[in-house]
Parts: sequence; C-alpha cells; structure tokens
Amino acid sequence: MEAPRSRQVLNASTLVCFAAAITVSVYWYHLGVFHDLHSLQGFLNSAGWFGPLAFILIQIIQVVIPVIPGGVSTAAGVLLFGPVAGFSYNYIGIVIGSLINFALARHYGQAFIRHIISAHTFNKYMAYTKNQRRFDRFFALAIVLPVAPDDALCLIAGLTQMSWRRFCLIIFLGKPITIAAYSWGLVTGAQWLMHWLG
Repeated sequence: MEAPRSRQVLNASTLVCFAAAITVSVYWYHLGVFHDLHSLQGFLNSAGWFGPLAFILIQIIQVVIPVIPGGVSTAAGVLLFGPVAGFSYNYIGIVIGSLINFALARHYGQAFIRHIISAHTFNKYMAYTKNQRRFDRFFALAIVLPVAPDDALCLIAGLTQMSWRRFCLIIFLGKPITIAAYSWGLVTGAQWLMHWLG
C-alpha cells in the first residue's frame, strides 16, 4: 500500500471509530446506563452476546488503531464483566489485534506502519532488529512485562524474520501476564482512589 493511500485509510478509520464511539456514548447516556456502574453492567447483561462481542471488537480496534489507551479499556473489561469474563474478553480482543498488526506490517511494510507509530519509536525499536535472536528475546520480555509499547512492537516484529509460529507462541503465552497485571493494577488503584476519596 502506498504511503499516501495508507495515511488516508488510517485517517478514515480513526474518524469512523471516533464517530462510532461518540454515537454509542450518546445513545447509552440517553438510556441512563452511565448513571452508575451497576446500570451499565445491567445494560450489558441484558444485551446478551452483543455486549461481549462489542467489547472484543473495541479491544481489537484499540490495538490496531490507537484511539483509546489500551490500559483503560483493559481495566474497563474487568470492571464491566468481572475478573474472569473480563480477562477472557480482553485476551481474545488483544490477541486478535496483535495478530492483525503483525500481518499488516508483514504485508504492507515500513511505509504503512510509519503512519501509525512515531519516527522516534520506530527508530528506537528497529535498532533491536539488527540481531534477530536479540530482538526475539527482547520482544518476548516486552510482551510479558508492560514496559514497552506492545502494539508498536507487534508491528515492528512483522518487519523482521520472526516466524508466525514464534510470534503466536510469544503472544499467546505472554499476553495473559500483561493483561492480568494491567487489570489488577488499574482496578486496584481505582478502588483505592474511590475508597480514599469516599
């Protein structure tokens, strides 16, 4: 995909996602589901399979198109659906999004991903790819420990000689640790803050 074309697609996708988020938020506000957490949980439960599916799609989108912070949506999944179901939906959405990022980078190359991540981030982490074995170890560590931009690294990994098998193995085994850490940290922090303010 040519650079101008990829930029147009990315801009259009971001605008569509942003408009959809505003539309859904306004609709939910008029329904009263934002009055409290229990109201929103009740609405999602009454929606049946649509609630979890919509959330998984949101997680996929936020991985591929960075519209909302991933940590915020991850914590929201646990708060809205509970620790077990929320973790499962987070895992499914984030893993699918990571696989899409890897595939996009492998298919479209540097010109495409340079429109998604900053030049500083791209140059910083591309330096690790000069040694494939070193990059593989670094990538696995970054996925397990939330110390680096996972989504950007999935894109960069797609530019390397990393096999699909190794990439999937790292993502499938490493993401649960990262998701659990984000969920526990953000939810616990929010509960502590609410208790302190209360």
